[in-house]
Amino acid sequence: MSEAATSSEMLLSVQEKSRKINRTPLLIREFVKLGEAGGMVDVNGADRRQNNGYLRVMQWNLLAQGLCQSSDGFVLCPSDALDWQFRQFRIIEELLSYSADIYCLEEVDNFSFIEGYLSKLGFKGCFCPKPDSPCLYQANNFGPDGCAIFWSESKVRLLKQDSVILHDDKNRETNQVALMCTFRGLAGNMKDKDFLCVATHLKSKLGYDELRHQQGKFLEKYLRQTAAEIPLILCGDFNADPQSKAVSVLKASNLQLKSTYTLLSSDGAEPVYTTWKVRAGRKGQANTEVCHTIDYLFVSGKQFQVVQLLKLPTPEEIGPGFLPSYSYPSDHISLVADLKFVEFDHI
Repeated sequence: MSEAATSSEMLLSVQEKSRKINRTPLLIREFVKLGEAGGMVDVNGADRRQNNGYLRVMQWNLLAQGLCQSSDGFVLCPSDALDWQFRQFRIIEELLSYSADIYCLEEVDNFSFIEGYLSKLGFKGCFCPKPDSPCLYQANNFGPDGCAIFWSESKVRLLKQDSVILHDDKNRETNQVALMCTFRGLAGNMKDKDFLCVATHLKSKLGYDELRHQQGKFLEKYLRQTAAEIPLILCGDFNADPQSKAVSVLKASNLQLKSTYTLLSSDGAEPVYTTWKVRAGRKGQANTEVCHTIDYLFVSGKQFQVVQLLKLPTPEEIGPGFLPSYSYPSDHISLVADLKFVEFDHI
């Protein structure tokens, strides 16, 4: 049985399981093809489950189960939509719907569960927990949350795995990490090409802009010193707006990173949102609506051409209850890019 057939059968199986609990379908999106100059040339002609031989990467904060029913306070989301008996299938359905070759994930607190599904499709994975995960302080938790990377062994081979705890300006360890995998391409346009893939998650919550800036500076310097000579894919939930110092330090880096989702805009702007939610107010305060971009999929601009991007959902598709919901299991929207390696002699 082919890997594609196995993936399709697994997808149908998890769809059936989730719809036995709630028949609301998962929010499904299409790909946008990009021209040589980065402009959109076709919206509907791209098959969402085929990547035409290019490298497909998904970035997603999938929302830790240890947090979604407690401290995150999603007041517009029905409680049973956050129940693990339902969410587990929706998470796998989102992962399988777009047939990525590499998954960069944050807020993973059930690594073995995801590994159990993806390993049947020929994937390997690695995990780096936060030093002091807030999930551990929740009742009936699955363990610490952290960053994970999964890769298809038919598409890439792992050469090296590493991780680092992000530091502040006083060289003190913080509670956030970056997980790094060096791969060698085995198929298609990436065959015999080496590259580094990174998943990270900067400090959350209001009032920590300066700490995120310091974490961003540390990560930029670390990657510049350890990976300056190799093509880079940097994914993560940076908990920072496009105008923030944490994001600006990466965009201005000598690493020459390109934020892939700016290619969906004619003026090179980031999307309006990658997360949209309403959280309960604390100590008598009003509920808070949050709608902004904080998730990014960066690539080395000189070594990777972006071929396709998965469209972000419209407000109408998200619905009045925002995220998460019956139709989407996380408060963060996944980002998916098809990448083509650009030969150095063509640069």
